[in-house]
Amino acid sequence: MYTEFYGLREKPFNVTPDSRFFFPSEKHREALDSLIYAINERKGFAAVTGEVGCGKTTVWHALLSRLDGGVKLAVITNSNLTAKQMLMAILDEFELPFKDNWAKIRMLSVLNSFLLEQAALGSNVILLIDEAQNLKFDVLEEVRMLSNLETEREKLLQIILMGQPQLKERLELKELEQLKQRIAVYYHIQPLNQTEAVDYIGHRLQKAGFNSAAGIFDTPALTEIHRYSRGVPRVMNSLCDRCLLTGFIRDRQAVDGPMVAEAAQELGIKKIIDKQEDSGGENN
Repeated sequence: MYTEFYGLREKPFNVTPDSRFFFPSEKHREALDSLIYAINERKGFAAVTGEVGCGKTTVWHALLSRLDGGVKLAVITNSNLTAKQMLMAILDEFELPFKDNWAKIRMLSVLNSFLLEQAALGSNVILLIDEAQNLKFDVLEEVRMLSNLETEREKLLQIILMGQPQLKERLELKELEQLKQRIAVYYHIQPLNQTEAVDYIGHRLQKAGFNSAAGIFDTPALTEIHRYSRGVPRVMNSLCDRCLLTGFIRDRQAVDGPMVAEAAQELGIKKIIDKQEDSGGENN
């Protein structure tokens, strides 16, 4: 609607995870590199956490674009499953035949045969579970048991858990101690700081056909966007999109601070007053 008005090829602030718009901030680049390392080194288990809208989904979409053709991937986005349903979903993702009335042990046998076959071909097999903080304890235990599928030299299945900070909290529980010990790579994505936020906005505008953030958003506007969004990319996208729409409607090429405040009010976003710490991610 406003793309022609601003000289853009496409809308720069869609909230859908488009890997073309992946912004390689230090935090997101480290998260992506951590996953690539875990996969290439066949570490078995990796976990990435972050607040809602921090860019976890964008990271794993960027990961998908970097995997070679020899990788077999199953992505589970429904975390409200029983242990057996999880196993069925995995078999379905890998297009392996099974029947609903089969016992779990038979399904595991089918999966194990598939993994051994792929290992013999030199293929890496990945299971990615999104919103993993919602998985029930018995399902998490079932997922842990899948990591027992291995040869003497390497793990047959690389498992990636993506989730909100509650996932990390759950992994600290005594009941999940064995699962926690299996996780070889863990990364928590922090919000963007002020400098990264400005670069993020400029990056997305450039990908959409504009030169820089400063060409549309003035300095007070960029500061307000960071304060209202708390450095969360998804919130930044919503704010910027609303601001561009408002500018188009009012025939204004530049976005200023009051326009950001108005957009935030319309979206029900409250501003933080305290100055944010300039922090990075946690990696171990």
